[in-house]
Amino acid sequence: MKPQVMELPSARTAAKYSAWLVRLADYWTLTKPEVNFLVVMSTLAGFYLGWRGPINFVLLFSTLLGTLLVASGTGTLNQYIERHSDASMRRTARRPLPSGRMNPAAAFWFGIFLAVAGGLLLWLEVNALASALALATLLSYLLFYTPLKKRTPLCTLVGAFPGAMPPLIGWAAARGSLSLEAWVLYAILFCWQFPHFLAIAWLYREDYSRAGLRMLPQSDTEGRFTGREILAFTMALLPISVLPVFLGQAGTIYLIGALLLGLAFLVYGIQMARDRTRILAKRLVLASVFYLPLVLALLMVNKLPV
Repeated sequence: MKPQVMELPSARTAAKYSAWLVRLADYWTLTKPEVNFLVVMSTLAGFYLGWRGPINFVLLFSTLLGTLLVASGTGTLNQYIERHSDASMRRTARRPLPSGRMNPAAAFWFGIFLAVAGGLLLWLEVNALASALALATLLSYLLFYTPLKKRTPLCTLVGAFPGAMPPLIGWAAARGSLSLEAWVLYAILFCWQFPHFLAIAWLYREDYSRAGLRMLPQSDTEGRFTGREILAFTMALLPISVLPVFLGQAGTIYLIGALLLGLAFLVYGIQMARDRTRILAKRLVLASVFYLPLVLALLMVNKLPV
């Protein structure tokens, strides 16, 4: 008897499989997963800090999934709207839409599906307030912040309002209402966004200029005004970040940790405001990416019983 020989998949099958993987990766890229990590983390913090008693994990899961779907829809629709601008920038030219790998209509309807599914999930399984906040975030981000990027550097200020919404969604899911404590969480994210996004804008200012995006004042060629903004908001973040202690949300461990993290973040902000080099901008972006999850995690760990 002849030994049986295992047949290898045909080249056509392998190519088809590879094409599907590329397509799935493109859809994943459309959702902006690097942004969604912070969105989910912030929503989780808002929910956990707002909840009383044993955690309802089914409600928590619905809250996080619904918020993630809306955020993913927002990211997808943002890339659909900005596909021509993205084609002009080196850092975004290889995205699915500007590179031509994906049909714009497919991305548009994918974004609509994600946003509607997330909004409905929050409405039906969580509550109307959480759903309304999530959809308001989507609409303000797409209808105000996104078009303003081509018109005025104030787009960063406008975008900070929807950008700070995730902890409010989490708090609303837990309580069905908003309180002063929830707005303090909102203020922390609001201030955090300025050093984070202004450092990115300075780092990629030539790219943004080629695409016609006015992320920085055109007259601020040396970055002095940008540096002052970064310094002002990193300084403001320090006292705001310790307000949960005085509102009875967290204890001494959080107070010490928030002060240490805030001071370290401020050092990076001062360095960037003073010298405004690419290396310092990258360091500030990296510091901001570490700062926010650590502060929120510390706040959750040191939550005081209510």
